[in-house]
Amino acid sequence: MAHFAQLDENNIVIFVTPLADSILKNRKGEEEEQRGIDYLTSHHGGIWKQTSYYTSLGVNRRGKPPLRKNYAGLGYSYDPVRDAFIPPKPFPSWILDEETCTWISTVSAPLNPIDGTYVWRWDEERMLWYEWYIHE
Repeated sequence: MAHFAQLDENNIVIFVTPLADSILKNRKGEEEEQRGIDYLTSHHGGIWKQTSYYTSLGVNRRGKPPLRKNYAGLGYSYDPVRDAFIPPKPFPSWILDEETCTWISTVSAPLNPIDGTYVWRWDEERMLWYEWYIHE
């Protein structure tokens, strides 16, 4: 099953939908992204880009070539220069990791506590990580 993201005029993802692989296949049985784009455009209009459910952080979990760095989610942006889907920036101080096209803190997060009752959270105002208790 292939997945496609619909983009608005600012290249922001507004919708993600699955599409049958058979729609993408040409006469030789090879998948072509453009066939999916043409199908979705003729039925729904708009701008479409294929995304891979198995791709995140620039890696495909099934060992195939990664498609556009990350699986597209609502609110993600599509960067045509990087040919990548990029999640919304979580904090103003964070920077884009060019390799994964995800946002990272300029301060490395500590390792997670061993007991598993706390996680690390980012405090943008104080520019530091702090332990956050996980309620059960």
